[in-house]
Amino acid sequence: MLSTALQSLVDRCLDALLPPACVFCQGPARQRGAACDACARRIRVWPRKSCARCGEPLPAELAPGPCGACLRKPPPFSRMESLYVYDGPVREAILNWKLAGKDAGVNWLMDAAAARLGELFAPGDVLLPVPMPLSRMRRTGLHHAANLCRAIARRTGARMESGWLRRAGDAGRQSARGRSERWRHARRAFRLADTTHRLDEGSRLWVVDDIRTTGATLHWACRTLARSAALNGAGIRAFSLARTPAGA
Repeated sequence: MLSTALQSLVDRCLDALLPPACVFCQGPARQRGAACDACARRIRVWPRKSCARCGEPLPAELAPGPCGACLRKPPPFSRMESLYVYDGPVREAILNWKLAGKDAGVNWLMDAAAARLGELFAPGDVLLPVPMPLSRMRRTGLHHAANLCRAIARRTGARMESGWLRRAGDAGRQSARGRSERWRHARRAFRLADTTHRLDEGSRLWVVDDIRTTGATLHWACRTLARSAALNGAGIRAFSLARTPAGA
């Protein structure tokens, strides 16, 4: 193990040869694994003043709702939470993670949200990743929703379960579809697993995805899951790392 003085010398030499770069834009940063000031300023946290049921932003005097849409037609989950607005450095970090396997930006976002994650999740909570098509898993070797669940579990003590929900069929990416087509496709995209599971009394169940765009994927995953006797009377909660604002 290197002494403190030697480690400091090694770090200075490394910084001289390979200066610290921003995890988002790769420009100069103050230290390794950090965001530059410009990128940090562009990152937007999802508004806390929002409908507690669906997560849509609300005026302060109306939060936590429920909003009019939830009163008219309640969603199949009891709560929807997101950490960030899906734009700017957040969007770039997630796309780098999903398309190129580069997770430095996403890791920074998760670390920056550690306090908020601690507020949302508790030890004993069950995290279910939205299942992805097997063909894409074989092609990329990655399951982003499952990796996100593992990252949450490491930081909060919650546990991931992956055998409750399955993909029905093996259609293409939702990102290639328009809004109405996403909702039509997602309606038949999930089925309950053949194996019976049961949620422990007092535990909370979260369905987890990386991005909420139209809401179709989380809606139909939760609606499918709601048919399961495994819930033991518990409500379903939904979570996404980032969310696209309405109308974007």
